[in-house]
Amino acid sequence: MSPEISTRALLHALANGDPAQELTLGGLLDQFQARAYGVFLLMSVLPAFVPLPVGAGAVSGPLVSLIGLQLLAQMEHPWVPRFLSQRPLSRPGMVKFRDRTARLFRWLEKVSRPRTEVIIDHPVARTFTGLLLVLLGFLLALPIPTTNYPFGLILLTYAIALIERDGRLMLLAWALGVAQLVVLAVFSTQIAVLAGDFFTWAGKFFS
Repeated sequence: MSPEISTRALLHALANGDPAQELTLGGLLDQFQARAYGVFLLMSVLPAFVPLPVGAGAVSGPLVSLIGLQLLAQMEHPWVPRFLSQRPLSRPGMVKFRDRTARLFRWLEKVSRPRTEVIIDHPVARTFTGLLLVLLGFLLALPIPTTNYPFGLILLTYAIALIERDGRLMLLAWALGVAQLVVLAVFSTQIAVLAGDFFTWAGKFFS
């Protein structure tokens, strides 16, 4: 696949690829250069749109925060833990994801293109993008009811902006991310309780 492939074309190729051909996340990211972070974020958000036996946010949230931390560190190419890098990607899951987001991607493809790329590449801008992704990923990991889709749609905007290298779309993603944080700050007491429960569970799980 060419590194110039659009987001919708990427999803279509992954969903309709040869089922006998194993595709891993690490292998996919190696095919992209400046767009690898966007592809990684897109794959990380996918569980928020596919029903899972465990909370989708518990899967997507830490990955989104990991991407944010790497942008904060100004890493040129995303690092993926080995157990995730070598894990085969689920084509059926991608089909469901593609079908559920088809209308959104058709609209975004019409309005998104490479422009104002300084918002994508400038170290200060990358730092701000990384910070927002760390915060949004952390909140996505919390078991807050009915937040998977809103968070997922906002994070899709970040992913598409990174893949398409669209600085203006990234500005919109920033605005949406900040607005979501402000809205959730209103319910900060509930979030603090959920965060405490989450860290208590994590401590018991890893002990």
